[in-house]
Amino acid sequence: MASSGILYIVATPIGNMQDITLRAIEVLKNADVILCEERREGTTLLKRLNIASKEILQVNEHNEKQMQQEVLVHLAMGKNIAMISDCGTPVFADPGAEIIKTVSQAGFSVVPIPGVSSLMAALSILDFRAEPFYFAGFLPRQENERLKALLRLKQLKIAVVLMDTPYRLGRMLQDVLKTLGDKQRITLAFNLTLPDEKIYRGEIKSVLEQVGVRKGEFILILHPNP
Repeated sequence: MASSGILYIVATPIGNMQDITLRAIEVLKNADVILCEERREGTTLLKRLNIASKEILQVNEHNEKQMQQEVLVHLAMGKNIAMISDCGTPVFADPGAEIIKTVSQAGFSVVPIPGVSSLMAALSILDFRAEPFYFAGFLPRQENERLKALLRLKQLKIAVVLMDTPYRLGRMLQDVLKTLGDKQRITLAFNLTLPDEKIYRGEIKSVLEQVGVRKGEFILILHPNP
């Protein structure tokens, strides 16, 4: 009888491929199945790492619950599974938590393979101590709900971390300006690890003028107000 498989949670680069860890490469090479958000992203990563073709299962916010049993079957057959997101550390602001819950409750091992995290990369370049901080993640898409959320976050008096999709960068900055005022200080980590990486620091109005209409991956950190 085959021994039980293991679910590995593998962090992958957020832009610069040189950030992949040796351990992550080894786990991906030896995995029988790759779980990924988008099949295209998963196959592209394997090709760039010169890893032979694998069985790939797509798991996203729309089908995560339906995929739980298939994952359990593979693990019960003794297959090792590597879960990756489109980039960075899986589950953090991405699907995967329901899979991990089901797998762990069924008694299978879940092993983290740490590596790149956009959150930790952004926190590491702050010019103040963000202890404690609050991870707010993605705000509501509807404008009135988003503005209400920002007003609630304003009351925390600690650093707040925000994320959103690349094409909503400008709108996010405009909403922060509208709700928190032009004196609100921020750090904006833009396209981390990529050739056009840029760290913007200062008052929101000044940063907004510098960014203009640019679009890209970003982490926005609201500095705590006195």
